[in-house]
Amino acid sequence: MSNDAAASIPSLDELLATARVVALPLVTRFRGVDTREALLLEGPQGWTEFSPFAEYDDREASSWLAAALDFGWRSQPPPLRNSLLVNATMPAVPAASVPEVLARYDGCRTVKVKVAEPGQSLADDVARVRAVRAALGPEGRVRIDANGAWNVDEAEHAVHALADCDLEYVEQPCASVDELAELRRRIKYMGIPIAADESVRKASDPIAVARAGAADILVIKAQPLGGVRRALAIVAEAGLPAVVSSALDTSVGLSMGAVLAAALPELDYDCGLGTASLFVTDVADPPLVPHGGAIGVGRVAPDAARLDALAATDDRRTWWLDRLARCHAMLESGA
Repeated sequence: MSNDAAASIPSLDELLATARVVALPLVTRFRGVDTREALLLEGPQGWTEFSPFAEYDDREASSWLAAALDFGWRSQPPPLRNSLLVNATMPAVPAASVPEVLARYDGCRTVKVKVAEPGQSLADDVARVRAVRAALGPEGRVRIDANGAWNVDEAEHAVHALADCDLEYVEQPCASVDELAELRRRIKYMGIPIAADESVRKASDPIAVARAGAADILVIKAQPLGGVRRALAIVAEAGLPAVVSSALDTSVGLSMGAVLAAALPELDYDCGLGTASLFVTDVADPPLVPHGGAIGVGRVAPDAARLDALAATDDRRTWWLDRLARCHAMLESGA
């Protein structure tokens, strides 16, 4: 963050005055958790969200706070569209559970399927993806996300095993840029694009994956990338198509992602912004969930009663407020 930007951020006292820490139960275990925690803030422009995953260190988490402050304290780029088609997200559930999960996503024509879950096998992944393909029919779109869990040989083998499922793309099959580039070379003849997520949002140089020719598509997320403007700049510099996705945000955070997607000059892929459907209940009433396969674009305010009902325990609230203070100090210092 520049010195000018650091000088303009709100004080910690101003943030603490509206801070609400919530814990949202998930319908199905996702990313190894059953509950998603988030810290919500109200700024002059409206409500915003700070929700880096618990395992992230303060330096990485400070980018999420920069995004929250930008969204809550600054006006945003004007939208180019008022609604967004979104995908359903399929956790690493047994194949038999696929219809139950899809029922939570009204009208979605695209499904992102989580694969390479620790403790599961490729056979589990194949069964899950095939169940999704069968549910969607030939016109539906199926993408998979391995979160960088495969090496190049494993990824190549998995793509071949799923060749009959007509994959839209494979998201972050391997962890490193070099591995993605090698896999892209190996499977290019199959015509299955590679999308980069962690190689963008967790990288010191988010453009490196595009520069190396290691991906066909960028998966961008507003919070991890430091806000809507920075994410737009990364897409413009990379020169690749982008998919806007969530980081398992509440409806407040999803509205930030929707503003980002609505501002992109081109948006060729359904967005991964339907993940409020993964929660038993959300902070907004109604929550920002898909209807007819789409969500609206605009700011979302939490419901006061739901903030109270979903309030985190005192010890977790203290943990989040301490984290907020540390990340705020980093932004103030210009780190």
